[in-house]
Amino acid sequence: MPGLDETNNESYRYLRSVGNNWQFNVEDLHPKMLSRLYKRFDTFDLDSDEKMEMDEILYWPDRMRQLVNATDEQVEKMREAVRVFFFNKGVDPVHGLKREDWVEANRVFAEAERERERRGEPSMIALLSNAYYDVLDDDGDGTVDVDELKTMMKAFDVPQEAAYTFFEKADVDKSGKLERPELVHLFRKFWMEPYDPQWDGVYAFKY
Repeated sequence: MPGLDETNNESYRYLRSVGNNWQFNVEDLHPKMLSRLYKRFDTFDLDSDEKMEMDEILYWPDRMRQLVNATDEQVEKMREAVRVFFFNKGVDPVHGLKREDWVEANRVFAEAERERERRGEPSMIALLSNAYYDVLDDDGDGTVDVDELKTMMKAFDVPQEAAYTFFEKADVDKSGKLERPELVHLFRKFWMEPYDPQWDGVYAFKY
């Protein structure tokens, strides 16, 4: 079966355009990270046809609208961030992303994020995280507390107890509130970096 490359994947296309020849090798991936990624795919694949479609992805910001008092502008910003993020993560607006290509798409996206960081370019993880942050910050104080984090967990069908374990890991400065960089940092460490057992409990060991 043909794999992913710069002709059918936006992250490979970006890497090649800046002279980065990184290539996916499944042997470099820890089995627990592999399991974590496939479990997440199955959450996104709402009709269980082993293909992630953009319409399925856009279910999640629509679900956020039902759970929080978000404005139309906030929801549309969130939807656009989801579209951009998952397009760069390999979900083609027409053809979707097959389950068999999901892990490679995730890892090439991670390499593209590292390349953007090296080049001082905007982060796709920050784009998505900030769009959700704006909606989660229900009291408008510029931070997210545990109760607001519970809303995000509920929106993504993650068990509520995960809000506490996620918060404990993310609140690096122990302020009792999450600032934007703390949220981005934990998302990056858990989903994008090489497997590290210290992050196993972030989602209450559900991933």
